[in-house]
Amino acid sequence: MLDGQFTLGVEEEYQIVDPETRELKSYISRLLEDGKSVLRERVRMEMHQSVVEVGTNVCRNVAEVKSELIEMRGELDRLSRQGGLRIVAASTHPFSDWKTQEISPNQRYYTIIEDLQDVARANLIFGLHVHVGIKDKEVAIALQNQIRYFLPHLLSLTTSSPFWLGRRGGLMSMRSQIFKRFPRTGIPDEFKSYEAFQSFVKLLVETGCIDDGKKIWWDVRAHHIYDTVEIRICDMPTSMDQTITIVALIQALMAQLYLMYRRNTQWRSYPRSLIEENKWRAVRFGSDAKLIDFGRREERPFADLIVELVEFVGEAAEILGTRDIVRKAIDIAREGTSAHRQIEVYERTKDPKAVVDWLIAETMRGI
Repeated sequence: MLDGQFTLGVEEEYQIVDPETRELKSYISRLLEDGKSVLRERVRMEMHQSVVEVGTNVCRNVAEVKSELIEMRGELDRLSRQGGLRIVAASTHPFSDWKTQEISPNQRYYTIIEDLQDVARANLIFGLHVHVGIKDKEVAIALQNQIRYFLPHLLSLTTSSPFWLGRRGGLMSMRSQIFKRFPRTGIPDEFKSYEAFQSFVKLLVETGCIDDGKKIWWDVRAHHIYDTVEIRICDMPTSMDQTITIVALIQALMAQLYLMYRRNTQWRSYPRSLIEENKWRAVRFGSDAKLIDFGRREERPFADLIVELVEFVGEAAEILGTRDIVRKAIDIAREGTSAHRQIEVYERTKDPKAVVDWLIAETMRGI
């Protein structure tokens, strides 16, 4: 029924930290050199040398994703320890300053910095990106349109960036607001067809705004090269178990929307501006948010909405064999995310270094 689609590819961005100072450490060049023999093309540099990105191969199911992510996290830990360092899974560092971080030696990054200046230099953030395989481009655009409504829900489940430059900024996802300074980010508009989407990208290229679709950084995008829809809104969960839950939920959600598409039905469309209202609530409060139920035209606790979302994707999750994993999203909503735990550690200790210590330990728990 799902036509062999909904393969998965997952990208994770990790912090490289010094366990003594707890500061971010520029080490990616050495890590790449040591890691290529084992991780090969699955490990990549990012703009800052204190960031390491890994990406899975194309995976047929969530079980394969889990196996690869655990393997890569374990290998990154081993390689970083060889240099006396550690890795951390979280979307901002509690106190390191972007102004002290080295830029990776890559022409693409130099070009972005020349274009965006300090907006790019200050973009010291870490995310989780999930690619879901969709063969037909028209279907991909239709599902991109519909999943926009649920993007704030996914962000609420993954918040892990309550600190920035040594301050608790009052948000559960500082990363989202930092990245918002980039152009072509946030919730995309709705596109009537893949041709309309292509026409939009072509106009940006022809007018010198972008080189290609890679510089469109929306929270969801039909990929310009791969036959995937890429979900980009998530903070980087610290817990591997929570990451797997989010991946399974995204896959099931995309598959459920596809089943509706096949039956000539769809999730009701709402304007980007309304969805952005819910995104702000997710940024500010995470899983403690009250999101707007636009159908009922009322606020509702996120913990209630996630129960309904899990029920909504139940048919697809059953087909995919991930029902039990997807249901764990309800536990995340009730118990809180990495952002909650980081705040608890800080309030108990008043020490941002203690937050880093917790992040180091939690990143490797169960690996």
